[in-house]
Amino acid sequence: MSGPRPGRPVLEVGAHVRFRESPWQVVAVAGQLIHLAGESADESVLAGHLFADASFCIVGAQTPQAVTQWGLFETAPQDARRRALAWQRHIREVESGLPEGPGTGQVPRAAYDPGRFTLAQREQAKAAELTASGFGTISRTTVQRMRLAYRKQGLWGLVDHRTTRRPSPAGRADARVIAAIEEALRRQRGRSKGTVKGLMPLVAQILADRHGNGTVPLPSQATFYRLVHQLADPADHPHRPTPTGNSPAGRRAFTPTVALRPGEQVQVDTTRLDVMAVFDDATTGRPELTIAVDVATRAILAAVLRPAATQAVDAALLLAEMAVPHPARPTWPDALRLAHSPLPQLKRLLSLDERLHGAAARPVVVPETIVVDRGKIYLSAAFTAACETLGISVQPTPPHAPAAKGIVERTFGTINALLCQHLPGYTGSDVTRRGPDAETEARYSVAQLQDLLDEWLIHYHHRPHEGLRHPTLPKKALTPNQMWAALIAVTGHVPLPLTGTDYLELLPVRWQAITARGIRLDHRTYDHDCLTPYRGQPSPLASRGGKWEIHTNPHDARQIYLRLPDGHLTEIPWIHRDHIHAPFNNATWQHIKTTTTRRSGDRDTHEADLADALDQLMRRAHTHTATPGEQRLITRTAPLKTPPTTTGTPPAHTPQPEQTDGPRPLTDGRHNDGRHDPPDDTEQAHGEDEPGDDADAPVPYTGLGLYDPAQEALNW
Repeated sequence: MSGPRPGRPVLEVGAHVRFRESPWQVVAVAGQLIHLAGESADESVLAGHLFADASFCIVGAQTPQAVTQWGLFETAPQDARRRALAWQRHIREVESGLPEGPGTGQVPRAAYDPGRFTLAQREQAKAAELTASGFGTISRTTVQRMRLAYRKQGLWGLVDHRTTRRPSPAGRADARVIAAIEEALRRQRGRSKGTVKGLMPLVAQILADRHGNGTVPLPSQATFYRLVHQLADPADHPHRPTPTGNSPAGRRAFTPTVALRPGEQVQVDTTRLDVMAVFDDATTGRPELTIAVDVATRAILAAVLRPAATQAVDAALLLAEMAVPHPARPTWPDALRLAHSPLPQLKRLLSLDERLHGAAARPVVVPETIVVDRGKIYLSAAFTAACETLGISVQPTPPHAPAAKGIVERTFGTINALLCQHLPGYTGSDVTRRGPDAETEARYSVAQLQDLLDEWLIHYHHRPHEGLRHPTLPKKALTPNQMWAALIAVTGHVPLPLTGTDYLELLPVRWQAITARGIRLDHRTYDHDCLTPYRGQPSPLASRGGKWEIHTNPHDARQIYLRLPDGHLTEIPWIHRDHIHAPFNNATWQHIKTTTTRRSGDRDTHEADLADALDQLMRRAHTHTATPGEQRLITRTAPLKTPPTTTGTPPAHTPQPEQTDGPRPLTDGRHNDGRHDPPDDTEQAHGEDEPGDDADAPVPYTGLGLYDPAQEALNW
């Protein structure tokens, strides 16, 4: 007969247990309730609470066999594994009488019958059998030790661990020398790195201080170099470069970014587009691309191209771009409009926000937190003040931690892979991947690239994203639009109405005094009749020393916006605005100031000379007679122009009527409240009376022709 099958201890009535460091006996078991009887009191405890106690155990129960650690077992040499498997059969026969374990239906051999012999007798019989069979000199104590090791560690306990020992990094070196080298490396940590040889005098001094002069000899130079190489961390090793944020040794542990609702976290970043664009002066260059990506939906909420360096005001206005519906172009087909998108809850959304009827098929998200790097434009007062105005929290990433905003970094790669590499003038991701004729292949202006990017974004939001999964459909990749619709159904949609005044509030703020002549700002005078009651008067805000709050547009210095005591922003024009018909920024103005010689006279005369010089520069740029430096200056700082529609072709949808009491439209054809003006082929930079307007009229824009949007929509 065979003995009982070994297994896990069982808690049953009559069993003695230890609980809260005291002995108890189980007197009853009722469902999950265990009734215990102690020496001085009785107690009823839930089974989960009883088993979770650190001191709980069943008195006299056999220790359960450990689960075999197959990963460790596979690391042992083959001979050691073969010997451990042989020991396993012998241990099983000693414990149950059967080499294959209980339950196999076999009959135990006479010497190992648990019904006739005790465990000690069976261990003695196994020791004699193994010794006689040439297994080695085995005693009963060895069999008992192997049996207990098997019970505690499973098959890993039967392995000869002399074959699995790891070699010591220091080998057989003196432990006192090892301790001295580690101490020397610790002292050098955080200091400028020297050489390995320079550590030897320090180690010798440490040995002399600890053990006496000449007591512990230093190893040879080769041995010393080997010990330092084995003991030093990569950051402490002399002659080894310090790990940076991009190196594997200096890289922080990566934690995936998780967001559960739209706008919970939006990552914003700026980079150079990997496509050469043709600027207005016929030169080529890579424009800057700024995008905002929602973590929860992977939606690209806003994408703006700039010919030159992006400023803080551009980042501030980007906030409004992502928080309001993006209007669809008049020439776009109906398939690219949100009203025709097959999304659930669409009718409900359209009833909540009427602006969605004419919007592009892209998600609209009001950000809660924006994650930015430590660039100057994102840490500027203009950007942080704009975020505070809209109730957005700004979260800068840690230094040298690009993985903190890895989603927006990966999105740049997606734009390059799905769009940029198919465009003429593609530069590749680095100079080793750049073709020899990338500059000559450039075909599109920055405005055309912006128009193409806006249209491509709609297709991107209808493309399945492998990082978007719904709990009920884990095997199906959702599109950003589908994920947005699914999360909006849970979190809800709160429309954020922004008027032209809201856009003006996002402009940078300065504090200036109102003098008898008006507001003086960088050799420019701004004046209007509405300033008459406030000339020479201090501002109601005493904290600013009597100065008044003004808002400036860095891309158009022809007017400023003054906050009057009624709380509204009022436009104050430059006194020479009628003389300058094109927007100019601070860089252009500084160039005029450095190239214009001040004549003898008052400042009004000098300001008039500056305005005349600026006008002459604009005229030279318009007639293509400016110097290359002047043309490059005007090109890099000019606002983008919306590509005109096809001449003679009526738009697919009539644009919204222009507001008569709203703010002035922005210089690129967009209104401050997000609307777009239909482009005017006859509108020029210097007015209708400029010579050569008809000859320089822009070529009608007929689309870039890379794909058919209507045909692409059928694949949605």
